[in-house]
Amino acid sequence: MLICQIDKRTQALKIAANRSIAHAHWEAILTDKAKPVRRVIADHDDTGKAVITMDGPAPQVIHRAAANLTTTLVWTQDKTPADVDSKEDMGMRQVAVAPPANGHVCRVVEFPPVKDGGEGVDNAAMLKEMGIDQDQTGGKPPRNPFMHRTKSIDYAIILEGEIDMLLDDSEVHLKQGDILVQKATNHAWVNNGSVPCRICFVLIDAVEPQAWKLNPVAGH
Repeated sequence: MLICQIDKRTQALKIAANRSIAHAHWEAILTDKAKPVRRVIADHDDTGKAVITMDGPAPQVIHRAAANLTTTLVWTQDKTPADVDSKEDMGMRQVAVAPPANGHVCRVVEFPPVKDGGEGVDNAAMLKEMGIDQDQTGGKPPRNPFMHRTKSIDYAIILEGEIDMLLDDSEVHLKQGDILVQKATNHAWVNNGSVPCRICFVLIDAVEPQAWKLNPVAGH
């Protein structure tokens, strides 16, 4: 029964995705070529008792071709405080990489190993896929093709593997079990290893930092 429900939701998601992409400033391709993420949702039944209402693979798995990575949406909210009475499956929403205004997004991203630090990746195409404003470079090339930034505070939890995060002129190496707190910084995720790296991201909408005004062309 659970598999049947997931198949029906996946079909509905494909229809919704096809409709939304035509009107959005970002692009996405649904895929099943990623390690499934078990998603368990605890909610209330009609009597007010706490129960598990969903337990199975998160259905919205997207392949981002420009960056050659896959993302699995776990949940999103479009307001704070969140409406926890809603019965909508927010993991079926169509969202860009950045969280909705006054909201948040939780997703798992799988980064495959890359060659030459990602050289050859089209940064403009990647930003378009992510739904990020491309008019921020001022003609200045990014340090790395994967460079981008979002108006959010991000919690990045390394689930598997290792990865390097590049900043404007520095970098940090992260491995399984590490947690990074990112405050709307310009950055790039680069897997220089030999195995995929999986990261759980929680992005929360934030006020635009003063640093963006001081250095408006620092990155994307």
